[in-house]
Amino acid sequence: SYIKYGADCCKKLNGIFAFAIYNTSDESLFLCRDRIGVKPLFYYEYNGGLLFASEIKALLASKIVKPQIDEQGLNEIFFLGPARTPSFGVFKGVFELNPGECAMYRHSKLRRKKYYTVEAKEHTDNEVTTIEKTRYLLTDAIQRQLVSDVPLCFFLSGGLDSSIIVKTASMYNKEHKLGKINTYSVEYRDNEKYFQPTPDYEFISMMSKNADTKHREIILDNTLVCDALYESVQARDLPGYVDVDSSLLLFCKEIKQNYTVALSGECADELFGGYPWYHNHEILFEDCFPWSKSQDIRRSILKDGVLKNGEEYVRQRYLDTINLAPKLKSDTDLDRRMREMFYLNFYWFMQCLLERKDRCSMFSGLEVRVPFCDYRLVEYAYNMPWELKAWGNREKGIVRKAFEDILPEEICWRKKSPYPKTHNPIYFNECVKRVRKILKKRSILNELLDRKGIEDIIENPDKITNPWYGQLMKAPQILAYIIELDYWFDKYNVEIV
Repeated sequence: SYIKYGADCCKKLNGIFAFAIYNTSDESLFLCRDRIGVKPLFYYEYNGGLLFASEIKALLASKIVKPQIDEQGLNEIFFLGPARTPSFGVFKGVFELNPGECAMYRHSKLRRKKYYTVEAKEHTDNEVTTIEKTRYLLTDAIQRQLVSDVPLCFFLSGGLDSSIIVKTASMYNKEHKLGKINTYSVEYRDNEKYFQPTPDYEFISMMSKNADTKHREIILDNTLVCDALYESVQARDLPGYVDVDSSLLLFCKEIKQNYTVALSGECADELFGGYPWYHNHEILFEDCFPWSKSQDIRRSILKDGVLKNGEEYVRQRYLDTINLAPKLKSDTDLDRRMREMFYLNFYWFMQCLLERKDRCSMFSGLEVRVPFCDYRLVEYAYNMPWELKAWGNREKGIVRKAFEDILPEEICWRKKSPYPKTHNPIYFNECVKRVRKILKKRSILNELLDRKGIEDIIENPDKITNPWYGQLMKAPQILAYIIELDYWFDKYNVEIV
């Protein structure tokens, strides 16, 4: 494709990829990353050369890249993490191609170019056509990603998104006489004793029966979830989404024993308005990242005078993003804000989840495909009017309507349930024990941390009203983040410059 089309080859592709092509005739290097940013591509420029890799650890292994962070890197970790600014690799001098970007390196110069971005267009389809097209685009994306040289399996949470993928795949297999599909779900040991408002397994069982799948539930031990925090740092090369990462890493390790490819329902919420901040207008029009409205809890774990401009740093990253969102003159105030919210979710929240899914799965040797990230579906969703996207005043309403005839009604119209996390006090106590041990040692990290603020989180975990990052990071996860920070500073020999 590159030989035929040159740098325009990336516009011909639909898939998840990051690749590099060296042209011996003119000594140029072409780099390219997929439109949505599912696969990573990091790089580092130095005097006379360019390093590139799919993981930061590969750059560090060269010894040319030093494990150094400056004030900007610290702001990323303490005020934005586990998210990070698009293109910024946290370590000093490390960058990443953005989704939909390519680059040419020649004569010691790197030129980056955006080859793809969503554009603001009028949505001309009526309601019936919009429903039909949403179904066609997603069905086609799923079926395209069923092509594999090895057997596939599927993540099944009992929610809308994974259920659509599972049912569509099951119908495809039945039509082509390919046999039953295999599905997997994850849960934590004894979680039902402490927190279970709507048990996922009832819906998982219902969907598995409906789609006639061979299903297996993976039960995770709470102490092992805490132990796996360290490996999940190695997977990301950065502090991450704590137990949301480590549980996925353990889950993928179990699946890898039988499969090397899986399909998962990530990113429907970001594209089709699945989160509360799309629907609550008080939150929607707040001029900030909706999943991290206040930096108070982040500030509370830092000593006085550390990273004085952290709040301003976050504010600027927010403004930079919403100012990029393409709009139409005909957009209403709601339309304009929804486009901004789409961009915030696409370049921040969604990228954080995609990074989590890719690193934790690939660390275990499992490739996870995400059909909702088909760029055609992304484009269609961006320009869909809110009253259609939220059909019936429901989160992801248009997706529900498009697939209501193939899903059990209880699943199709089920209220969104977040990725399961542990509520077992065993996990919280494990985190407390490890954090207190960290606070006693001499380290670079402890020169930044405020012990009193951290002890307050330990002693008063229920006082946290504004979580660290979204609804999944509260007191146990903040402590887990400190555990990951400590391990990251030590394991990677991080130096502050």
